[in-house]
Amino acid sequence: MSDEIVSAANERFRRLLALASSARERKQQGLSVIEGAHLLQAWLDRFGAEARDAQVFVARHALAGDEVRALLARLSAPPTVLDDRLYARASQVEHGSGLLAIVPTPRPALPLQLAEDAVYLDRIQDPGNVGSILRTCAAVGIGRVMTSPGTAFCWSPKVLRAGMGAHFHLDIHEGVDAAWLAAHVAVAVRAAEAGASTSLYRADLRAAALWLFGNEGQGLDARLRAWPAVSPVGIPQRPAIESLNVGVAAAICLYEQLRQRLAGADQWS
Repeated sequence: MSDEIVSAANERFRRLLALASSARERKQQGLSVIEGAHLLQAWLDRFGAEARDAQVFVARHALAGDEVRALLARLSAPPTVLDDRLYARASQVEHGSGLLAIVPTPRPALPLQLAEDAVYLDRIQDPGNVGSILRTCAAVGIGRVMTSPGTAFCWSPKVLRAGMGAHFHLDIHEGVDAAWLAAHVAVAVRAAEAGASTSLYRADLRAAALWLFGNEGQGLDARLRAWPAVSPVGIPQRPAIESLNVGVAAAICLYEQLRQRLAGADQWS
């Protein structure tokens, strides 16, 4: 039987509130707070065998919903019911679905050699951009994303919401220095750069590659721009705009790569 929290002084609620409102607290404890039926379902689909590690909270009003009840039935232990007022305090979204969960932040090990498609985010600061790129990577079948120090924390609530469950289809490695790439990459390296002499649509993108996407204002770090392995490609555009939003640019590049690989195929798969 589920227990219920009705007091803001409850120790478990205070812990949930601290984690939901503090990035420092989440990083220190190696935990993330996911919210909503879609994200909880994605977590269960990816980590079902480890679902016991998730601490699930449900607003009292949400218990009547069919979708919520179906998700709760998949849990190995009953959720904790939150008084609706307490849920509203912990929730990071307006009119949320009534589900919150504290989960271990996944920390997959880096491979010994980078021999498959991957994306590296260099100091991308906007959580919406990071989440959008993660979602694109999952959509085109790229399973590994690395971020530099200075990139928005991938497991922040804003990035999680923008990713719409993509996190649980990816291996995400944060705080990866550019020097690690040079020492371990075994595939082509491509960078989206405004003004590059090679057009995206004239480049052969069929081989496995590491894509580099840089900071919204400054672009790629100088060390990455000077890396001899990098092949810059540009997205054709009118001169009225200096450059595209990095999330848009990443989507164009990664979908063009997918298009080229699928060209001539009888059907999408």
